[in-house]
Amino acid sequence: VQLQASGGGLVQAGGSLTLSCTASRRMFRWQYMNWYRQGLGNQREWVGSITSGGMITYSDSVKGRFTISRDDAANTMYLRMSSLQREDTAVYYCFGFGLCSGSECSDAWGQGTQVTVSS
Repeated sequence: VQLQASGGGLVQAGGSLTLSCTASRRMFRWQYMNWYRQGLGNQREWVGSITSGGMITYSDSVKGRFTISRDDAANTMYLRMSSLQREDTAVYYCFGFGLCSGSECSDAWGQGTQVTVSS
C-alpha cells in the first residue's frame, strides 16, 4: 500500500486548509495513521493520530485547531486545519502503520505536501 498526501498550498493566517492522505489500495485492516510536519530547519514533528478503532489524539500545538477524520470507503484520512498560524508552515506528511491489503501488510509514508501560511 502506498500513501499519497495532497491538499497543501498557500493560505493566509487565520485561514483553513484540508489535507488528504489516500491509500493506493483498499485496506481490509490497518492499525493507525499519523500526520507529521517538518518546518524548514526543524525536526519532523508529530501532529496527530487516528486509530482504526477511532481514537484520535493531537499534539498540544494543534489541539483545538486541527481535526483528523477518515473516510474508509475512499481509503482516505483527512487533516482539517483551521486558525492557521505562520508557525504551521511546514511540509506535512502522513504515515500509516499496519496497512493490510490482499495478503500483505506494510507501513508507508506519504510523500509530503507543503503548507505555507502567510501573515
